[in-house]
Amino acid sequence: QVQLVESGGGLVQAGGSLRLSCAASGNTFSINTMGWYRQAPGNQRELVARIPRGGRTTYADSVKGRFTISRDNAKNTVYLQMNSLKPDDTARYYCRADQWGNFYWGRGTQVTVSS
Repeated sequence: QVQLVESGGGLVQAGGSLRLSCAASGNTFSINTMGWYRQAPGNQRELVARIPRGGRTTYADSVKGRFTISRDNAKNTVYLQMNSLKPDDTARYYCRADQWGNFYWGRGTQVTVSS
């Protein structure tokens, strides 16, 4: 099994930036796609961005041009660079990894954007 730990969340003013990290540990063999999802109170969890080992990255329309997902396979870590943050970006951000058709979730990290 895979364990995922997110970090880098916090409180930031609108227009600011944050960089989220997600480190995978345990049995990391054959992890394919990794991604970031977010969930605000009263909302469903939604995809923010994902990055396969090989293939194009995918972004939600709401974050295109502002967020960038990347990964360091040697460190089993995925990142989310978040620029030009808006209050609507406020949510708990979760890391997800897939392996052999199974999904693994981190505990999440809170991002709060004030105006």
